[in-house]
Parts: sequence; structure tokens; C-alpha cells
Amino acid sequence: MKYGFFDDARKEYVIQTPKTPYPWINYLGTKDFFGLMSNTGGGYAFYRDARLRRLTRYRYNSIPVDNGGRYFYLYDDGDFWTPGWMPVKKELDFYECRHGLGYTRITGERNGILAEQLAFVPLEYNGEVHQLTVTNTSAAPKKIKLFSFIEFCLWNAYDDMTNFQRNLSTGEVEVKGSVIYHKTEYRERRNHYAFFAVNREIAGFDTDRESFLGLYNGLEAPQTVAAGKSANSVASGWSPVASHCVEMELAPGESTSLNFVLGYVENPEEDKWEAPGVINKTRAEAMIARFADDAGVQEAMDELEEYWSRLLSKYMIQSRDDKLNRMVNIWNPYQCMVTFNMSRSASYFESGIGRGMGFRDSNQDLLGFVHQIPERARERILDIASTQFENGGAYHQYQPLTKQGNNEVGGGFNDDPLWLIVGTAAYIKETGDFAILDEQVPFDCNPANTATLFEHLKRSFYHVVENLGPHGLPLIGRADWNDCLNLNCFSDVPDESFQTTQHIEGRTAESVFIAGLFVFAGPEFAELCKRRGLAEEASAAEKHIQTMRETTLEHGFDGNWFLRAYDHYGQKVGSKECDEGKIFIEPQGFCVMAGIGVEEGLAQKALDSVAERLETPYGIVLQNPPYSKYYINLGEISSYPPGYKENAGIFCHNNPWVMMAETVIGRGDRAFELYRKIAPAYLEEISEIHRTEPYVYSQMIAGKDAVRQGEAKNSWLTGTAAWNFVAITQSILGIQPDYDGLKVDPCIPAGWEEYTITRVFRGDTYVIHITNPNHATKGVVSVSVDGSAVQGNILPVYGDGQTHTVEVVLG
Repeated sequence: MKYGFFDDARKEYVIQTPKTPYPWINYLGTKDFFGLMSNTGGGYAFYRDARLRRLTRYRYNSIPVDNGGRYFYLYDDGDFWTPGWMPVKKELDFYECRHGLGYTRITGERNGILAEQLAFVPLEYNGEVHQLTVTNTSAAPKKIKLFSFIEFCLWNAYDDMTNFQRNLSTGEVEVKGSVIYHKTEYRERRNHYAFFAVNREIAGFDTDRESFLGLYNGLEAPQTVAAGKSANSVASGWSPVASHCVEMELAPGESTSLNFVLGYVENPEEDKWEAPGVINKTRAEAMIARFADDAGVQEAMDELEEYWSRLLSKYMIQSRDDKLNRMVNIWNPYQCMVTFNMSRSASYFESGIGRGMGFRDSNQDLLGFVHQIPERARERILDIASTQFENGGAYHQYQPLTKQGNNEVGGGFNDDPLWLIVGTAAYIKETGDFAILDEQVPFDCNPANTATLFEHLKRSFYHVVENLGPHGLPLIGRADWNDCLNLNCFSDVPDESFQTTQHIEGRTAESVFIAGLFVFAGPEFAELCKRRGLAEEASAAEKHIQTMRETTLEHGFDGNWFLRAYDHYGQKVGSKECDEGKIFIEPQGFCVMAGIGVEEGLAQKALDSVAERLETPYGIVLQNPPYSKYYINLGEISSYPPGYKENAGIFCHNNPWVMMAETVIGRGDRAFELYRKIAPAYLEEISEIHRTEPYVYSQMIAGKDAVRQGEAKNSWLTGTAAWNFVAITQSILGIQPDYDGLKVDPCIPAGWEEYTITRVFRGDTYVIHITNPNHATKGVVSVSVDGSAVQGNILPVYGDGQTHTVEVVLG
């Protein structure tokens, strides 16, 4: 069942009912200020850090599920309603939500009034703009009152929801004209405040939640809206809100627009006040003036559209598959940019309170957005590297506002260091910027203790070499890529963190996955050594890589597939010898991606075992059979019910590793079949089963052992986005950035006859037309650029900023 449709021409997903199977959201913002916006107007806003600079409140685990947002109530002769349906839930004569690139447009109509809410964050602007356009579609004049509403969060979202004894006494506001200023704690250690403004004279306002709602009312029936009159309340402690009341009279067919701005301002210490106790509003007033009329809104929207058009033009496909086109050209790269901004911090499944930016996560996310914003990818790499320890380990997370490592989570996730090599190599291949390797970067966020980025990569490489277990495989530490495989935790205490508790020293349990990652990432480090003239260093690295390859074949292959790990007792995990959890997906994908077992025929065996034991109609499950009970030696993975999350759920993040592995052995039909199984555009017609947004990937889909097989969770913020973009654009469609040029090496379904890729690479534009006259799945027969044959399959970097026509024939 579909709940809307893709409007590819406008790059929008159009939702035609507010009653979607789960709230379907969008992200507003591109740099510092961000908002989450659901199809019914729910969500929240923050500046840079969803925990430490939250502007508006949002209630997770709420009833109904999506409760709280930026709401606009229309009062029409005693009848009141909201254009997004929520929270009033009055029946609408018409409803539509258009989620676009960085903006959302919600339209509702009832009793002859049409209201459209356009929400977006302008470029380089620390605030949201909400333009309300109200039209009288009836045959009679209308007198309408419009009530706005937001609820302020007291900045630190964690403290806001826990420290009531303090927070219920600290709320402060100012009201000046049509602007409501939120200045809680501004009197003390804060230099920032928020404001909510409208470009119209107001008939009233409210800033105290209880006065606006009534103590025993919910957002569906505020007492001021029901009465058609504001209380003009001024918050003093308790819960500050912002609500304007605007009166309007509209003749039949007449429209009017109102521009609301929710903004964030920081003042220098010496400029905090304009008078004792009165905040300096100069910066806010300048922000508000920009949207004093509709021309300012249109100009900002035009800039936003141009911004996204420029980013998405870096990689475009023309094919006969509309669903493939919209994923590659619009929604997958858009989601990659959202994961760049958010990591795993703020979604409708991540509260923005518990997690910052992930070391591993952010390096993987980089693979999906580096081609769009390489200059910001460079900055991100240096931020990530600065949280690394001198021994090559790293903080698992860091806070985006402070760029400091997260001490609460700490380190010991032994795959983390290798991802810095993967991310840095991807950046250099995209840009040719080898100079980044000479940047001085702190260890442990300490500016007094620095080394070159290259030295950081060396420490990453040797962190594995120096931490090997009894079989010569890498020690897993607290966990590897799967944070829920906790082989050193041994936790039997409720509420104890599986990820940060370590009851065993951890010098026995080993990870075959990290071994595969080492063999995959290690050659990038060796190549960077060579390009710096460090031949001996490169040779030493290659020996370590070869040793790990041999060790993995000797101790990491289980007859028909790769083992997952060895536990604290030296027992196999992910083996035919196990009663449960006999085979895992991760090592099958990554070991084959690294080329382990390809020549020996073991790679094909492993991938055939994936198809036989792990594949479902909705994707590949993480392991099989599921764990039916809690295994204290395995940790959190066995704490989930069968079929969910890491216990045999379809963890979409690692499905593309198998797609990419299939291209290593040349099975293009198989690779694309797996791609289609989890790509959201192909799931749109089963939205009642899938539930989450049909335009972005989710982290997890319930597996074949689950009660609700095929149901997705944790949409938007997942490494699934970047890895699927890499899998389809580089491994399947075959356009791969390399150190010396753009490599063309497709692995496609035999039935494909042709497709065209437009790829911007280091300032040049390549229009690559690929034909497949003999219906091959892999193998480049010939390449020509601008009519001249090219030897091999690497397109040179011309550096002329021009467009080059490329013809590629497969066979």
C-alpha cells in the first residue's frame, strides 16, 4: 500500500494522508542550525548539538507518538484546526505534505480555508523560516485568527527532562512587538538566546504553557485557541512557550502570507545586554528583517534549491529504471548529507541526548558525501582524528559542539582505528589532496600533543598489528563493528551498559571481521606509504596484510563460510559447530571485499552460504539461527528477541557489503538483486509492512524469525545510506574514484543494455556512456574519451574544468 508518490521533477516525496504507518520526517538545515519535521508538523530544532543547544522540546515515547512541534492553529468562527492534522486531528477536506530537499511544505484545507506551511532553514542562517499562506477558498468573506505555537527547551535537552526542581524555576522570556525572546539562563553562563517572530502586528501572545493550554489540556485543545483569544501571559519559571495570535480578514479567493522565524543568537560577552536585564536584540532584529516580506523567503528558497542542485549534480545516472534513478540522483545522496550532519544523534529513533558523532560512523558516512562536499569532508577527518589516542585507539564518539571525545563511552572498539584509514583514503582518491596527510592533528583532543595525520593512520594500522589474539587474529576489545557482540562484557546486572562495561581484560576474544577490514583497509595505508616515498614502510605493511590474509584463511574459515569471532574461552562464534548463530553476514561481506578466499574459491562458497542461510524477501539477516536465550559470553546481541536488531534482524548497514562482495566475484545480477531488496524506492508499495519512510534507508528491518517480518525501524541515521551509495555507484555502476583518476569497472545485470553516468571529479565533468552489447556482467572491453582510445579503464584527470565524453563497452 502506498501513502503518496515520488515527484521526481520537483525532487519531492508527496504524502497524501497524515495517517502514515509511522511519522515520515524530513531534515531542515545544511550547516549549523537544524530541524526535524514530520509530515504533520512535529519535530524539534537545535543549533549544532541536539543535546546541548536544543531550542524546542520534543517528547519521545509520547502518546500519540508524534507529539510536539511547530504548530499553527486556525480559528474560524469557533472551529479550530491545524493544516498538518496533528495535534487537533480535525478532519480535513484536503491534506498534502511535500518533503523536499531541505524543506517541507504541508497543506491543509477545511471549511473554505486553505493553509500552507512552508518550513526550511536558509543557507548560512541560524534559524527556521515558517511561511504560512492562508487562502479563503469559500464564496463568503472570512474572519480568521491564526495562533502559532512552539515550546522552548531549556537548552540542555538531557537536563531539561530530568532536573525539574531547578528548571521549573528558571524560565525567562521577553516580548517586544511581534517577537518573543527566550532567555532562560542568559543571566548567568550562557551567551545565547532564542526568538520566535512573525512579520505582522499581533492581536495577542502567550509565553506560559499553562496559560496557553490550560493545566489539564493537551496540544489538541489549547484553551486560548478554543476561546479565540490569547492570554498575553509572560512566563516566569515553569515551561516557557511562544504563541502569537494574528487576526486577518480575507475576501473570497484572497490569500495572505505570514513569515515566522525561529532563531538562535549568540552575543559576545561585552554585548550581552542593551539595558540591565534586557537582552541585546541587534542580531535577532537583523535576522528577522531578512524575512520581513515574501521576497526574502523566495530568494532564500531559490538559494536552497541551487545548493542542492549543485551537490546532486556531482553524480547522476540516466537509466531505464526510474526507481534506480531517483535513489542514485536524489534520495540516497540526500540521506548521505543528513548522516554527515547528524551522524547518529538526532532522529525519531535517536533522541539527540545519548549519542554524539561516532568515530566509526562518521568515517563510514564520509564515503557517501565526500564527492558532494570534499572541503567539509576534510574538516571532518581532522575532527575525527583528533579524538584518537596515542596508542592508535580512539574515543568511540565525540560531541559535535565541543569536538571533544566522549568520556562516558570511552574507547576499546577495536575496529574504530581502521575506519580512519578508509575515510582518509576515500577523501584523497576523490580530491588528490595528499597534503592532508601532513596536517598536524592532536591526540586525545590535546593541542599540546600532535602528530601528522599520516602518523595517525600509522597508529591506526599498527593498533591492529599490536593487538592480536591467540590465533593471530585481531582482538575484538569491547566490540567491533557490531557494538552488540560483547565478548568481554559478561554482564548479569540490569542497566549495566554492554558497550562500556568490560569485566574481562580482553586479550583472548578475536574478531574475524576486523581481520577482513584490516586486509581491506591495509593496502590503502601501504599505498599512501609508497606515495610518500616510504618503500620500507610500505613493504612492512604489506607483509602484515599478507600474514593476516593467511591467518584468516587458516583460522577464520569454517568450511563453507567465514567465522565471526572467537570468544573469551577461545570458542568459535558463527560456526557450524554452534547450536545458534552458526553464520554471520559481516565477515562474509568484508572478507570477500578484501579479496580473501577469492582465488581459492572460498569466497563464492561464503556468498552462496549467505544466499542459502541468511537471505529473506526483505534483505539479508545478520545471523542465523537466532539466539533463543541470553548468552552471557556474547552480550547484547543475544538480549534481543529473535529477528530483531542484531539478533537475526536485517541490519541494512551490512547488506551492501554482500552486494559489493558479489561484484568482486563478478555476479552482477546477484548484486543488483540484493540492492533492490532494501532500496526504499523499491519498497514503496509495501509501506504498510515496511512502515518507515519510502524515500530513505532504515537501519534495521525485522528478520524472518520476527513476529513482524519486514517491518523497519531506525530510519535516516544509519551507515546504510553511505554504504548503499558506494555499493550502487562504485561497485555495481562501476564509477570509482582512484588516486590517479576515475576508474570504470561496472558489475551489472546481464540484461542491462546501456546507461549513462555524469560524474564531476576534481573539477572535470565526465559523461560516461556504458553499453553492454554482449550482455556481460563484468569486464571492460574498450574505453574512449572525446573520441580517443584510452588504455586500461582509468579516466585521466584533465584539470581543464571541461566536460569530457566517455564511451565504455563491456564484454
